[in-house]
Amino acid sequence: MSYTFDWVSKDVVKKLQGKDLRPVKRLSDATKFRQFDILQKTPQSLFFKSEDTPVGYSLLKILEPNFPVPEPEVSAPIPLKHTVSQKLKANVDVKAIVEGGASAEFVQSCGYDIEVQSTSIPDSKLESLQNRKLLDQEPSFVTDCRMGRKNLYVVTEAFEVTKGTVLEGSSSIGLSGKALIPQFVKGQAQGQWQRDRTDSVPILKGAVLAYKKKQLVIKNNTCAILLSDNAKKKTFPGIFNMAPKCGYVTLRTSIGIPPRDDLRRLEITLRINDVPPIGSIEEPAHLDFKCLQNEVSLQTEQLAMLSKDVQDVVFSSLLHMLSDREALYDLMNMLELDQLGHLEGPGGIILDELQKDSSTPWIDLKNLILYLLQALMVLNDTQLDLLAQSVEMQLLLQQRELVKSILQPNFKYPWHIPFTLQPQLLAPLQGEGLAVTYGLLKECGLKMELNNPRSTWDLEAKMPLCALYGSLSFLQQLAEA
Repeated sequence: MSYTFDWVSKDVVKKLQGKDLRPVKRLSDATKFRQFDILQKTPQSLFFKSEDTPVGYSLLKILEPNFPVPEPEVSAPIPLKHTVSQKLKANVDVKAIVEGGASAEFVQSCGYDIEVQSTSIPDSKLESLQNRKLLDQEPSFVTDCRMGRKNLYVVTEAFEVTKGTVLEGSSSIGLSGKALIPQFVKGQAQGQWQRDRTDSVPILKGAVLAYKKKQLVIKNNTCAILLSDNAKKKTFPGIFNMAPKCGYVTLRTSIGIPPRDDLRRLEITLRINDVPPIGSIEEPAHLDFKCLQNEVSLQTEQLAMLSKDVQDVVFSSLLHMLSDREALYDLMNMLELDQLGHLEGPGGIILDELQKDSSTPWIDLKNLILYLLQALMVLNDTQLDLLAQSVEMQLLLQQRELVKSILQPNFKYPWHIPFTLQPQLLAPLQGEGLAVTYGLLKECGLKMELNNPRSTWDLEAKMPLCALYGSLSFLQQLAEA
């Protein structure tokens, strides 16, 4: 459980229970999802959703001037309040610190008390915006999105905070037991250790917590808003979707391509990707774990083809960013908007690497990094911190196999179902490593307890588990380079 703006916005969406309502993930973006703001989407995976990226323009700014704008409908204020706390106490064998028994206690609490109201344009009023002409000179982002075959969306409803408030949360971690501290004493000594933390996040009036969107269709210099979510269209009709489909890894193998014939394999992959979808079906009707595994395997195989120097630069830079969601988002945002300009810190080092002449030109390093970033952004702040610890403790391989053992048998189940973690996969994860791993899984939405291998599958955990599987696979490949 993490007490962040992201946590509040997701909880608000659950409470409002609006169809197609989406949470705003970052406080820094809370003013970029207002009505008529344009969003861009660049999905890299069929299994975890990419985030909507604000392009910095309003729809009203790219349409021909002097046209009537429909009046928005504003709802009455909706008060929302939530207070939650959890306490976990367990016996833990933390071998790096304690020889013998030890007990650990984790306490967290957080809450919010806010008021929101909706500003929306109903479909009947959106009709007045249909088939409006664009400005004679279209903005550069429209040209870039057309060239990159990206889809654009417009915000049609936004839930804004009516009064400023402060989100507060606290956490406490305590450890007690027979501590062996060779630097100070010989033998064992009874010891206690505790860390307390308090956080506060101000949420200003006007911040958008949740929004709805509709797709834009741009054709013949006119813009239309796709009112039906069931209609399958592209923002720029007539341009084939080049996104990878799940089956091509199996196809390329079945026709006998040698595993090490990298260029030939790429040519076959591109040809398969060039085939347009039949009718309106753009994704496989059934996605199973094997499909996810093939998707991740292709990405990591391409990553492995890059030189060790390039992989080392990417890995070392990402390590410095794993616990910094804003830095990860800034890098992802620049890549999605095709802006390889200046960026401070480790993200700038990755951008510099992307602008160099690649020793493997047929590998798209930018999209590989985007794939990992989109997977990481599905995880919450607590998981990003735990993932950084996992890298330091060299737990990635064991964690990946554990996540695989959960996803593989349960992937198709849409209901709650009990399962037991495999003992042989838990065995290498002792003490602090076990606590870190359980934290990663629990934050995905699984019901888990320390020192208890039994858990319960939850459909809501599927996407974050898929993103965790992809993240662990990528980071493990970079660590092995």
